[in-house]
Amino acid sequence: MPLPRPRLIALVAGAASATAFAPLDWWVVGLLCIAALLRLTLEAPTLGQALLRGWLFGLGHFTVGNNWIQHAFTYQDKMPPVLGYFAVVLLALYLAVYPAIALGLAWRFGRLGTLRKPGLPFVLVAGAAWIVTEYLRGVLFTGYPWNPLGVIWLPLPGVAQIANWTGTYALSGLTVVAAGTLYLATLRSYRPLVAAVVIASAAAILLHPAITPPPAGAPLVRVLQPNIGQETVVAGTYAEKAMRELTRLSNDTATILPGGPVPRLIAWPEGTVDYWIEDGYPPEWYSRNDPRAVRERIAMTLGPKDVALIGGTGLLFGSDKQLDAASNSVFAIDAAGTIRGRYDKAHLVPYGEYLPMRSILQPLGLSRLVMGDVDYAPGPGPQTLDVPGFGKVGMQICYEIIFSGQTVDPNNRPAILFNPSNDAWFGAWGPPQHLAQARMRAIEEGLPILRSTPTGISAIIDAHGRIVASAGMGEAKAIEAPMPAALPPTLFARLGNWTAWLVAGLLLLCAIAIPRFAR
Repeated sequence: MPLPRPRLIALVAGAASATAFAPLDWWVVGLLCIAALLRLTLEAPTLGQALLRGWLFGLGHFTVGNNWIQHAFTYQDKMPPVLGYFAVVLLALYLAVYPAIALGLAWRFGRLGTLRKPGLPFVLVAGAAWIVTEYLRGVLFTGYPWNPLGVIWLPLPGVAQIANWTGTYALSGLTVVAAGTLYLATLRSYRPLVAAVVIASAAAILLHPAITPPPAGAPLVRVLQPNIGQETVVAGTYAEKAMRELTRLSNDTATILPGGPVPRLIAWPEGTVDYWIEDGYPPEWYSRNDPRAVRERIAMTLGPKDVALIGGTGLLFGSDKQLDAASNSVFAIDAAGTIRGRYDKAHLVPYGEYLPMRSILQPLGLSRLVMGDVDYAPGPGPQTLDVPGFGKVGMQICYEIIFSGQTVDPNNRPAILFNPSNDAWFGAWGPPQHLAQARMRAIEEGLPILRSTPTGISAIIDAHGRIVASAGMGEAKAIEAPMPAALPPTLFARLGNWTAWLVAGLLLLCAIAIPRFAR
């Protein structure tokens, strides 16, 4: 018997499914909600109804899952905070298109031939379609792959390790298949569920990462979290307060061994140095501060072998010495106060770091969420800096880390990734979700990650996605540990998101083959 009020159930199930992600991590609820969605889709009398039910599911899912976006509008005095609630819903109206397409494809092509009863082929097609549409969500219109479904497996580390073979998008499709086996079991088709349980149990046991000690002689990594929020930026007291607190957290006594001080790679959060750091700007721009004095102030907190990775702002000038744009940057500064490298964020946040169609939208009263009138300019893409004493360090600023397959320079693989971020914008749900996605990148690439934020959650993450040390929400704290070792390149690191297409194709082949062998 078809479920009553299918559209309402789809909306509610979508909203409930968002609890599968951090901070709640109710992954079982997520599986049950996906199972309900598959039933609703198969019971749809027409393709239009299947699309509508998938879209309503997505509307509930993305509205609840992205509720933290509203919090960002609290700190923008040019737009009312209430606009944030509309922004969350408007974004969900668009993002819901992707699960709608996935379930529409499953309805159209998953009921092979004259087969009208639910079966494993339908579930397999749904999983393949979910992989394709989730990938598209991550690349179309600059992409927004926040909370891919595969992230829900982080509480089960062995299952999450599948991502170093398949990547997160393919793991999301396999999650849909797993949920589908639950639905099939309600129809007394138990073999798929038994197979899914056996595979998941084997992964949980066999792939559960062993705890390995850091390599002998590993340098230290130190992550700083000053617990200074956006309200300080609005009040105009941010620059000096942040500098004082970060230099205090950095300026601890270095660990001394017989061979001398242990080198420390010290990670500062995104954009926390609100002074100019570079030389070479037109002289009038230095009325607010001397960049040499800023670098010397940072260098005074460093031991002779230390390097600090500093989040700050760069300025980009045209040939006429007029300001063209700014850059969201990381500067590597050594104990002599010398800039040893710079990375500019490449994947910028639309409406956050730049205003699309500025000539049209600005007269309408719309503004960027980040204060200032000059847009940020994108950098060239993933880069690896050679940091003396620490080797190759990859850079991914803020939400660049959520883009699966786009975080590492494939021609210059780093030994560790640095992900400074400012999650003070993002309420209670945004920071733990952001951290979860950084952990998935560590698993995919087989690389440790340093994550530094002003207010939490900062962490040292090993190459298996495990948290070695962390500073929670609202803590002023420095965390320190030996630099975790990188793994050899994973299958995903070698193939990238081709693995998503390979898994999607395999699911489709199985969906075609099963009915033929069953005849």
